[in-house]
Amino acid sequence: MSKPLYQVPDGLVYTKEHEWARVTGNTAKVGITDYASKTLNDIVYLTLPSVGQELKQFVSFGTVESIKAVSELYSPLSGQVTNTNQGLLDHPELINKSPYEAGWIIEIKYSRLEEEKKTLMPPKQYQEFLRTLEAEHQS
Repeated sequence: MSKPLYQVPDGLVYTKEHEWARVTGNTAKVGITDYASKTLNDIVYLTLPSVGQELKQFVSFGTVESIKAVSELYSPLSGQVTNTNQGLLDHPELINKSPYEAGWIIEIKYSRLEEEKKTLMPPKQYQEFLRTLEAEHQS
């Protein structure tokens, strides 16, 4: 089996829109995947929600802009925004350099984790999803 083209860390859950969530305690950090950051290429700008804003699962909470395109950001979980990564406003390229660590985008206090987690993909399933996308892209 060939080495995966993209990092898909364990311990996270993923969406088909290429966002991830890392659940810790009663909050979850959210960002975009390595696949999304490489597909977008050089990220130059993003919009963030306000702290306190209520988010719904799979509804847009902001945008990320690269030299190639503007993409919507979708929340993997419903909940209230408790923190935003303000450092990204001055250094959006952190998303490209470190999508799972320094490039996290928001933190939310989730409200329906158990129910909503069923609609998200564990790492192995997300890797399969990426393989399918790559195969479609090459045919």
